[in-house]
Amino acid sequence: MRALGVGDMDGLVPWATDLARSLLSEPCPSRWEHVRGAASQATLAGKLFTPVDADLLVASAVLHDIGYAPSLACTGFHPLDGAVYLEAAGAPPRLCALVAHHSYAYLEAELRGMTASLARWTDEMTPVRDALWWADMTTTPKGQATNVLDRIEEIQKRYGPDNLVAFFVRQAAPELIAAVERTEARFRTASIDVR
Repeated sequence: MRALGVGDMDGLVPWATDLARSLLSEPCPSRWEHVRGAASQATLAGKLFTPVDADLLVASAVLHDIGYAPSLACTGFHPLDGAVYLEAAGAPPRLCALVAHHSYAYLEAELRGMTASLARWTDEMTPVRDALWWADMTTTPKGQATNVLDRIEEIQKRYGPDNLVAFFVRQAAPELIAAVERTEARFRTASIDVR
């Protein structure tokens, strides 16, 4: 896999897709299906943005869970492991930050005592960031479109009530829902039908 130069935005989506496929498709096939579905959702949301931001959004959607790849899992906190790997691979800083902070990862970092490690990237809190959260939170583990409330419920059931991830998603729900609602309001304003 070739390294991506910091200023190299041409070919970002194919690079990201190839990288995610190489890291997830065999060892984590369900994660691969999820990120492919999230990338499809992000492609729809990309209509809201400039071509550069749309590519960044799709690339971050296909890469947001690469930290689950067994070859990358150093800390056990996938947003951090993914961002560290992407930074070392020469990915653009915004891409690393979007992966590091996807779907309110900062709150989970607090629960894990890892905020200092995650703080090397800033959560940009932009419509692009919201659209990434929307893409993740409206995609099932099998890559199908869903709604945010069903997705939150699915995560809680999959992990069980006493798991840290289930606790995190219960605490994060208001922020996750707000990001989804902001993105869906942008779709309505732009007269884009995503359902």
